Amino acid sequence: MSAHITHAMVLAAGLGLRMRPITLTTPKPLVNVAGRTMLDRALDHVERAGIDEIVVNTHWLADKVAEHLAGRGGITISHEPDLLETGGGVAKALPHLGHSSFFVVNSDIIWTDGDVPALTRLARMWDPDRMDALLLLQKVETAVGYEGKGDFFLDAADVPHRRGEAPSAPTLFSGVQVLHHRLFEGAPEGKFSLNVLYDRAAAARRLFGLVHDGRWYHVGTPEALPEVERLLSA
Repeated sequence: MSAHITHAMVLAAGLGLRMRPITLTTPKPLVNVAGRTMLDRALDHVERAGIDEIVVNTHWLADKVAEHLAGRGGITISHEPDLLETGGGVAKALPHLGHSSFFVVNSDIIWTDGDVPALTRLARMWDPDRMDALLLLQKVETAVGYEGKGDFFLDAADVPHRRGEAPSAPTLFSGVQVLHHRLFEGAPEGKFSLNVLYDRAAAARRLFGLVHDGRWYHVGTPEALPEVERLLSA
């Protein structure tokens, strides 16, 4: 890897409202999909990338997540009594995320790698001198369980541009990324979305994107589970 990344955060604090009634008693990251929880799948990717300092944030049914993680070493839990959204959640955990660059991975998506693991591809492309954020993007046409209109156009210089007023865009943000500590300098207090910081990085030409070359699954509703399980098992 060209940039040595030693820390990661897995986002596991969401309410999982669309997955109800399952998520009334089971936090969405602990929903079992084809024999493995979504949280464990995310952690597996991170650990395979050689990361041994991992933060997991919690909010909804936090005790169940903490209990589930008790068997895995190297994990720091960042509990949010009040939900801080993606940006606020990462900002709160910054003291545990080293001093330079780190991965952030959503635990409510599932991905499989191409020939080279996605986190390895991100680390190889990551240039902390030029970049504050590097987003793994997924082609909308191959995304399973996604019903949106896409998030970004990616230009020849690997710079993502938001869909804006366009009816659709060819890629979506996959929920996997590399961020630098400096991205959070002057960030809002409390609850905010990482989108605020992406837009600021984009304005400074320090936001970049990489298109995923494996499979990607969004498990949004209980009805989507059987189809994702079938495809993962195939």
